[in-house]
Amino acid sequence: MVLVNARKPLSAALRAVAYTPFTPLHPSFPHPFKSLGREQLRWTTSPAFDSPSVVGDDPILVRDFIRSALYDPDHGYFSKRAGPVGVLDKSIRFNQLQGRSAYMHLLDKLYKQHDIAWFTPVELFKPWYAHGIAEAIMRTADLSIPLKIYEIGGGSGTCAKCIMDYIMLNAPPKVYNNMKYTSVEISPSLAQRQLETVGEVQSHFSRFKVECRDATDRSGWGDVKSYPCWVIMLEVLDNLPHDLIFSPNQVSPWMEVWLEQNHGSLQISEAYKPLQDQLISKCAKIIGLDNDHAAERNRLISAATKVWSKAFPKPQRSWIPTGCLQLLEVLHWALPKMSLIASDFSYLPDIKVPGDRAPLVSTKKSGCTKDYSNYLDAKGDADIFFPTDFWLLEKIDHYCSGWSNEHTGSRSSKPVKKRRTITLDTAAFMEEFGLPIKTKAKWLQSTP
Repeated sequence: MVLVNARKPLSAALRAVAYTPFTPLHPSFPHPFKSLGREQLRWTTSPAFDSPSVVGDDPILVRDFIRSALYDPDHGYFSKRAGPVGVLDKSIRFNQLQGRSAYMHLLDKLYKQHDIAWFTPVELFKPWYAHGIAEAIMRTADLSIPLKIYEIGGGSGTCAKCIMDYIMLNAPPKVYNNMKYTSVEISPSLAQRQLETVGEVQSHFSRFKVECRDATDRSGWGDVKSYPCWVIMLEVLDNLPHDLIFSPNQVSPWMEVWLEQNHGSLQISEAYKPLQDQLISKCAKIIGLDNDHAAERNRLISAATKVWSKAFPKPQRSWIPTGCLQLLEVLHWALPKMSLIASDFSYLPDIKVPGDRAPLVSTKKSGCTKDYSNYLDAKGDADIFFPTDFWLLEKIDHYCSGWSNEHTGSRSSKPVKKRRTITLDTAAFMEEFGLPIKTKAKWLQSTP
């Protein structure tokens, strides 16, 4: 596994993680809730979503609300337009910039010119960022067999085009001639943009295709693909739906959060129920937040602490990456010999939504950014993106690959094969696989 750590324009840390196949080797939260008995609690919010199709007659989980707010074909943030993702007309010449201040000034100018929500790293550092990924693949892949690459959430198609450009120019001809690059994109508008971007090089067309579908839907993958392949996910994990679990104090069991619409109004309420959803329960267990772990923890807590927590409760809220778990389960089932490269935020600044691993809910209009303090304020015009906990990502990946279960349950004296993990920051990654002279500002290239 390769972890790449960097700084993004929003002063947020970016990390990338690449897995190779098997190889030997809290902010406090206000608590205006009322007890509804032992089975359920409720917290009432202000009116949030105008569309009754999001929360209808039946309660829904938080992950379903987020999925609708981001990906619903009619009102979803990513489905309405390709506008949130910026595309640069030409590459930035970093070696002509006089340091960080010059770069930030240029970035501010670009955002104002394009009036979009963000530029991805692969766009800002094109083609060098994608070239580094391509070089990493070429060094570690078995090039004696056809190279197969899948990209989840390919954005504008810049990554796909630049990777194929690099392989066409630097790999043996048979590698490019026999390669297949498949983009799995949920947004129809972005799927179309990817075809246009990659189609700028005519020879790429016969080696590239877009499948407009949800990558977490197992049926879309068809039969299991047993061949070695690479899966690329750049800034995908942050937009995967999460679930929310809640505890009214420091010692009570966690409860899952459901959303329901109050009768006769657009007001949405949170309802708290014991952990019963299979995906939430599984994710909580992997993370160590399930009730079995809670019971063990409570046995170690003194009676005085328990009394104090009941007298002065501190409500707990934790966002758990059920969407990531769901996606990795499907990918490991469909592509059991995959190697995975993913990059995303490990930190996001100025988050106003409460809870551990809480999302940043933000919109941008006419060049002005507005951050929300309530995730329910996302109405299809706001992005909802989460910081990625890469320690949890590794645990989830090992669980989905089967290695964790094999490792913990194996009684064999033979060594257990595991997924290899390597950690690098972005600078080290680019030093190893890229051309850092192309992505450093001018003063950073000089020798003191």
